[in-house]
Amino acid sequence: MQLDYDYVIIGSGFGGSVSALRLSEKGYKVLIIEKGKWFKGKDFPKTNWNLKKWLWEPRVSLYGFFKMTFLNHVTVLSGVGVGGGSLTYANTLPIPKKEFFNTGSWAHLNDWECQLKPFYTKAYEMLGANTNPKLYASDELIKDLAKDIGKETHFEATKVAVYFGEAGKTVPDPYFKGKGPDRTGCVFCGACMTGCRYNAKNTLDKNYLYLAQQLGAKILAEKEVFNVSVLGKDDGSNGYRIDFKSSMGKKSRASVTSKGVIFSGGVMGTVPLLLKLKKTSLPKLSDVVGKNIRTNNESLLLVTSTDKNPKDYSKGIAIGSILHTDKNSHLEPVRYGEGSSFSKALTMPTIYKKFALFRLLGIIGLFFKQPTRFFKTIFSKKYAQRTTILLFMQTLDSTLQIKLGKLTKMKTVKESGTKPSAFIPEAMALGKQVAEKVKGIPYANFTDAMLGTPTTAHILGGAVMAKDTSKGVIDKHNKVFGYQNMLVCDGSMISANPGVNPSLSITAITEHAMSKIEPKKA
Repeated sequence: MQLDYDYVIIGSGFGGSVSALRLSEKGYKVLIIEKGKWFKGKDFPKTNWNLKKWLWEPRVSLYGFFKMTFLNHVTVLSGVGVGGGSLTYANTLPIPKKEFFNTGSWAHLNDWECQLKPFYTKAYEMLGANTNPKLYASDELIKDLAKDIGKETHFEATKVAVYFGEAGKTVPDPYFKGKGPDRTGCVFCGACMTGCRYNAKNTLDKNYLYLAQQLGAKILAEKEVFNVSVLGKDDGSNGYRIDFKSSMGKKSRASVTSKGVIFSGGVMGTVPLLLKLKKTSLPKLSDVVGKNIRTNNESLLLVTSTDKNPKDYSKGIAIGSILHTDKNSHLEPVRYGEGSSFSKALTMPTIYKKFALFRLLGIIGLFFKQPTRFFKTIFSKKYAQRTTILLFMQTLDSTLQIKLGKLTKMKTVKESGTKPSAFIPEAMALGKQVAEKVKGIPYANFTDAMLGTPTTAHILGGAVMAKDTSKGVIDKHNKVFGYQNMLVCDGSMISANPGVNPSLSITAITEHAMSKIEPKKA
């Protein structure tokens, strides 16, 4: 049978982009299907108040690149568009600590720390990683906190996917010997997460995807895959049919055939699709699909300064520094650019109490105790400039399971360890310390504050690695058990808690998986 493609890749984030380039280099005919839009610099919103350009919610005609998914145990932040999460992530590229490589369902499959070391190096090269050269107000604030808690030597600048060069100056491709696009030096506007309008952020459309297209890879945007079925033999050795529909506007449908399929839609795309396919066209998928979901044990707190002459916390890059508060925990100051204050509409003061009623009473009590500070934080005219977001993460492990819901697309159930909580004692204590420094009040997403469910930008797992189908969905080379030429390469393959931003690890593990695929035979 003559097939349309050698590989169809579902999703264009870190796993999908790496797969596209490496398979194209090996001579394969590749198609990437992405449900989001193409974005160029001028397409990104100036602030996140431009919801039509920023938020992704097609049901109400919002076609941006930032998606919020509300589940019963966690609120998930993710990216949509050509380049996936790289469009909206905070550029940060840390390598996890040793515990990540030695725990979880993948631990005994390989000496992962040693095996992945050259692929982390390759990922750094491809993503244009550089150490942040300038610390700004929010970084200095956390550096000052580090002194207070005796951790000054544990504070450092982040390694990030940004072209610094000369601010505002455009130069020929500085990364790929002229094969890549022109780049422009970072202006430190702080707007990395609302889309870089200045051509400085090393998003995937400027490296992996750009080079893959030069080798013939095709990208089909604004299309959403809803079915994958085998052709001929039930193990997929004869190939697959991939059905997709328009994700925007008129819902037209089409299909293509391919020798292989790579799921790279992120946890929020890959896991519900695999759960659906297991019930229909791919029944041999492991029963472990949807299990071993991790949240990086995160806490997100927002602190708005009420100082009469505050510093401008919006300047810099999205995350310019990191403080290692203990062997399991990290704190990063996060910023949005000037004018991006939409998050104010979604947050409320956070009170560390077990029951929602007591938290509500605590907020009321806070109003009477500090009315001036309370009103100033709510009605701040320069919210982004006055606000520092505190991202706290831990390597301590706990897992959830995602299932298909009856009333909602997905639901979560507690699986192992302590269920995720918005109220991590260490994070709350650090938030209070920072708040006192700037005369502020710790705020959090309203779901965190009232329901106690955390918000995470790093949802992981659901199609984890293991030695067989009893423990995982894929093997140590990312190949799906039960099917030929089918892989999972995205955050859902992550099989332990990294405790840090996972984009670099997704890139490195996918590089490793692609290295195991033989070049196409003539």
